[in-house]
Amino acid sequence: MAEKTIDVSGIDISKLFGSFDKNTKIIEKEFDVIISARNSILRIIGQEQNLEPAYRAVSSLVETIDRGEMLTEQNVIYTVNMVRDGAEADLKQLSGDCVCITAKGKPIKSKTIGQKLYIGAMNNNTVVFGIGPAGTGKTYLAVAKAITAFRKKEVSRIVITRPAVEAGEKLGFLPGDLQDKVDPYLRPLHDALFEMVGMENYQNYVEKGLIEVAPLAYMRGRTLDNAYIILDEAQNTTPEQMKMFLTRIGFGSKAVITGDITQIDLPDGKKSGLKEAERILQGIDDIEFCYFSHKDVVRHPLVQKIILAYEKYNKKGGEKKSHD
Repeated sequence: MAEKTIDVSGIDISKLFGSFDKNTKIIEKEFDVIISARNSILRIIGQEQNLEPAYRAVSSLVETIDRGEMLTEQNVIYTVNMVRDGAEADLKQLSGDCVCITAKGKPIKSKTIGQKLYIGAMNNNTVVFGIGPAGTGKTYLAVAKAITAFRKKEVSRIVITRPAVEAGEKLGFLPGDLQDKVDPYLRPLHDALFEMVGMENYQNYVEKGLIEVAPLAYMRGRTLDNAYIILDEAQNTTPEQMKMFLTRIGFGSKAVITGDITQIDLPDGKKSGLKEAERILQGIDDIEFCYFSHKDVVRHPLVQKIILAYEKYNKKGGEKKSHD
């Protein structure tokens, strides 16, 4: 067994270990080491081949705390993944850069390098496509950027839309009028807006027409000037719908299109407008495509493993190999 030590006298060591030592337990499990601390000296004990990556992971976490950032299960696991890729130096890019302040005063910041690049793309382009699996913050960060632009008066309104594609439940069998039927499809967008501006402000903005959340079909025939426009679940648009949406963009507007091309709910034989746009619009100035992977997932760590398992399965052609 070998040992490495780190001087942690400059930080609050309880933040490093976390509640019930949950942070260091993640490092111990991932690298098969033992971590202990005494008199501001952190000891890492383990096999030589495991010791170096564990040391780099702990050192990165110490730097994160030293920058004033809080450690969470998500960023501890993300640090482990970055160390495995030899890219832990990139973690310094995640400091600062608050995207938005929620109604309760919580700062929204990028949590992964993929999110950081996505935010930069939204800052510098008129049209941005965010493509990747669920849980990577594509829509949430787009809404945060829209709210910030609205508060700064860079745009005069926010328009958020998504296709009301039936995914296992027929619209006609849902209760209520048309608005009641499509509201379940729009609920995640409402929730993000509630968090960022508060319920009362949100209702006020909606009544004044400053924030609009509506099905994609409502966009036809309109020109949207001075607006921040977000198209969510874009993988479920047809090519005609995607073209219709993109040609709504007016002067002074920005558009963000988000989707996951592995979760297309269109009927068999229907092409995805997002996949077609990806082929047609690559390389056009002022349009940028950002791609997320399982490493950018900021939900429960098991979600990363589920997405990775499906990716591996699909790469094999979706066929199970039986050895019975």
